[in-house]
Amino acid sequence: MTTLSVPITPELEAFINEQVKSGKAANKAHVVRYALKRLSEEEAIADVLRAQNEPTIRGSLRELVRKYK
Repeated sequence: MTTLSVPITPELEAFINEQVKSGKAANKAHVVRYALKRLSEEEAIADVLRAQNEPTIRGSLRELVRKYK
């Protein structure tokens, strides 16, 4: 596992400390790892939603290639 040093605002530090103090996280690193995991999940969901709006092409690939040449 790699350690990363990142400057944060006092407000973010207070939020992280509150998460630990309230028992929602075991330690500061847990808060940050959880936040990054949630960001990753949100981006994956957004990718799926964007893909659902893409037009679907149907038919034989060879016929489609001929049609668009």
